[in-house]
Amino acid sequence: MLEVESLFRAAKATFNTRPIFHQSDAAIRGHVFCSFLALVLSKELRRLCRAKGLTPEWQPLLRDLDRLQEATIEKDGRIVTTRTHVTGQVGNVFKAAGIALPHNLDEQLA
Repeated sequence: MLEVESLFRAAKATFNTRPIFHQSDAAIRGHVFCSFLALVLSKELRRLCRAKGLTPEWQPLLRDLDRLQEATIEKDGRIVTTRTHVTGQVGNVFKAAGIALPHNLDEQLA
């Protein structure tokens, strides 16, 4: 139990979460599941980054990931999708995880 509490304390510090008050047991179980999943995924991402010689700091990485956005516009029979530019360690972390970033600009017929 102490180890679980320690993990949740680490998750709250890492992901900068705020207190959440639930109204049902199902919501509590869902919150615990999502928190545990976030910890498992962050541990795996750290492992993948270490294997590629990367040691990104979490807060700047999360801030840079938050800036990464994609928008799709449909007009005159064309669909244009664009995304913001990658900043900081985001590109390197995506490579370490084996995830390809979409093109900056993609245009298709509707």
